[in-house]
Amino acid sequence: MDKELTAGLHIVATPIGNLGDLSPRAAETLRNADRILAEDTRVTAKLLAHIDAKVPMSRYDDHSSEAERESIVARLGTEAIALVSDAGTPLISDPGYKLVRAARAAGHSVLTIPGPSALIAALTLAGLPTDRFLFLGFLPAKAKARSDAIAEVAAVRATLVLYESGPRLAHTLSALGEQLGPREAAVAREISKLHEECVTGTLPELVERYADQPPKGEIVIVIGPPLAGAEAGDEELNAALDEALSRLSPSRAAAEVADALKVPRKRAYARALERSK
Repeated sequence: MDKELTAGLHIVATPIGNLGDLSPRAAETLRNADRILAEDTRVTAKLLAHIDAKVPMSRYDDHSSEAERESIVARLGTEAIALVSDAGTPLISDPGYKLVRAARAAGHSVLTIPGPSALIAALTLAGLPTDRFLFLGFLPAKAKARSDAIAEVAAVRATLVLYESGPRLAHTLSALGEQLGPREAAVAREISKLHEECVTGTLPELVERYADQPPKGEIVIVIGPPLAGAEAGDEELNAALDEALSRLSPSRAAAEVADALKVPRKRAYARALERSK
């Protein structure tokens, strides 16, 4: 028998493809919520039909107003309201944190019902280091902004994870290959669905693979950390120095980047002086 839910905000992870991945606790929460907040009520309606749940829904996404958020928060003292995304764990690459922050500030209960996440699932498939990773969400669509975003993380000694769409995949892989070099990487798509696949290789190999074959489905790109024992190339060094020079003097920027990229300080300093002119 389903239990009555505690009043407050319930953050509910939903399947990223296979409906069988919905946890019993998530199903119980959705069936017993007073209201469900959904990105797209049509998508969530299919999930509710799967578990035979009839619960009123309201749209809540990055276009929701502050007034709508305040109205939701005002009801959390007496109602159990569930927050879901179209797929996966809410708040991952979406603006739900504003609602969570407002609910906490008002003193309401906030609970999480964990479950599927494309980010974590792709990491498990890629066969790349998982002890340290950095999630980048979606890179900017415009070339200059995308290049700047990649430059900011080029020197990070961690696995990088980002989301992408099929039509943009080739351009994004090409930009990553140009700035990060031949790092190991993986492209995971349709995770948990019938046509799930995870293609691995170096960034240049993946660029070639998808140059003329834009895939369908939701995509996660996983990129290994800078190659161990290999000195940073000019592209990576320049990108890291440009970011450091935006906030530090040439000498301090060179010292920081030399330590991060494991390159000789003399080389980093000479390049910093060139880049600062």
